[in-house]
Amino acid sequence: MLTETKTHETHTEKPKTLKQLRTEIQSGATKASELANRYFERIERINPELNVYLHVSKERALEQAERVDALAVKGDPLPALAGIPVGIKDVMVVRGIPSTAGSKILKDYVPPYTATAVERLEAAGSVLLGKLNCDEFAMGSSTENSAYGPVRNPVDPERAPGGSSGGSAAAVAANLAVATLGSDTGGSIRQPASFCGVVGVLPTWGRVSRYGLIAFASSLDRIGPFAGNVRDAATILGVIAGFDPNDATSLDAPVDDYAAECEKPVEGMRIGVPAEYFGEGLDPEVRTAIEAGIERLKAAGCTIKPVSLPNTKYAIPTYYLVATAEASANLARFDGVRYGYRSPSSENLAGMYRHSRDEGFGAEVKRRILLGTYALSAGYYDAYYLKAQQVRRLLAEEFQRAFAEVDAIVTPTAPTPAFKLGEKTGDPLAMYLADIYTVTASLAGICGVTVPCGVTKVRLPVGMQVLASHLREGTAFRVACAVEQAE
Repeated sequence: MLTETKTHETHTEKPKTLKQLRTEIQSGATKASELANRYFERIERINPELNVYLHVSKERALEQAERVDALAVKGDPLPALAGIPVGIKDVMVVRGIPSTAGSKILKDYVPPYTATAVERLEAAGSVLLGKLNCDEFAMGSSTENSAYGPVRNPVDPERAPGGSSGGSAAAVAANLAVATLGSDTGGSIRQPASFCGVVGVLPTWGRVSRYGLIAFASSLDRIGPFAGNVRDAATILGVIAGFDPNDATSLDAPVDDYAAECEKPVEGMRIGVPAEYFGEGLDPEVRTAIEAGIERLKAAGCTIKPVSLPNTKYAIPTYYLVATAEASANLARFDGVRYGYRSPSSENLAGMYRHSRDEGFGAEVKRRILLGTYALSAGYYDAYYLKAQQVRRLLAEEFQRAFAEVDAIVTPTAPTPAFKLGEKTGDPLAMYLADIYTVTASLAGICGVTVPCGVTKVRLPVGMQVLASHLREGTAFRVACAVEQAE
């Protein structure tokens, strides 16, 4: 790891582990209600600068914390996440709590139901601190597209935290929550985790229920956790994963003990390294950190093998056709009629639709709706959307051939460390390229974990992406733990 003096102010603070906190609560050394109040005090102090939380649910959190305290006093066994302070990306609905998806068009929306992943977190005893800022409808790579202002990176507040789950990553990095949930459509968990120096998880598509997730691109959207270490992220995924009858696309498959996988050695594992992820555009300091991480895996007994993923070069155009096409269909429901923002300046129905959507959606969301509508339009469907789906299939098959030869694949998570706020907002293509190493796994439906793997000369975090085949999250956690322990 490179170790040069910091040149910027930082708000980072590593949270205690789930095991430490749960032990303290079970023994009575710490009360869950006291812990929650400490987090609310920290949020009140730091959030005005970082803009991580959009809504704080103090009453709900303290009610849950008091239930945990009552169990601890009786000496009853505590659930897996008893008293653990968590935050939720504001694209997941929670009954009775404003859920905006970072958009003006949902400014006053209070949903009547709760997302399955959030229900499972609370059933395991976690304490929901509030809803976290994000790019509008999860569309962005910097969390600068929120209608409620950008999130600042706790490592360096002049830089972006990544996106679209920037608030979720920043909350863990700044210890404004012990763990959080985000969503990942093309890199929206992994890239901000890399930028903020925390662990982020992309589960297999269908592994975690999407019920209650405000849709961006339904064949790509996934819910996953952020945490300060790999084992905690594995524990959170174990709680939220599993079949849900409310989601027709959720997988009815056993949920492994992901935390236990972290204890297994990696000696003898075959690790693939694709040359396509180490070419033009990769920051030299990022390359150095990832290559050092690969050497640590080699020292731990892994066999490093080159693998080829030649269709990677088509991933960005493929993703931005599939995702925008699905977005244009999913966002048609926001019309000012049933819920959400309605323009006051409309004289007739057509005008109400037009003005409500024009005033309610931000520039990036409008851009993607237009791109997707064009790709699906008569005369262009075969040339764009259908062709993109065919290339998507080739990408998925390419990964499966690679996984026949190796247990996991490691790559940089992002081509650069965190960039400055405003640096890429005027160039949408440059912003899209920030996801160049993450969209491939999204299109293929496979799983992955990003884990801190060093820092640059000015102490900006670098993340390593560990990819594994469908439903092999345990394998990804195992390799990520080895990288983490060697840090």
